[in-house]
Amino acid sequence: MVNEELLKLLVCPMGKAPLRRDGDTLVCTACGPRFAIQDDIPNMLIEEAELPQGCHGLADLPCVKEGRARLD
Repeated sequence: MVNEELLKLLVCPMGKAPLRRDGDTLVCTACGPRFAIQDDIPNMLIEEAELPQGCHGLADLPCVKEGRARLD
């Protein structure tokens, strides 16, 4: 199980928003991508995250559209 103290330090790599745990994933509380936890290690690579419904690419994330995060 991922250490709760570690979870408090992790933020979304796109918009830097807090994350919440949902089963075996961490979910961005602002823009919604889901980051898998495998072998107790969170995979924080945005390229490997499960995007929220309706997002077909990183540019569709609310944080990118609103200018709170950049793709470069």
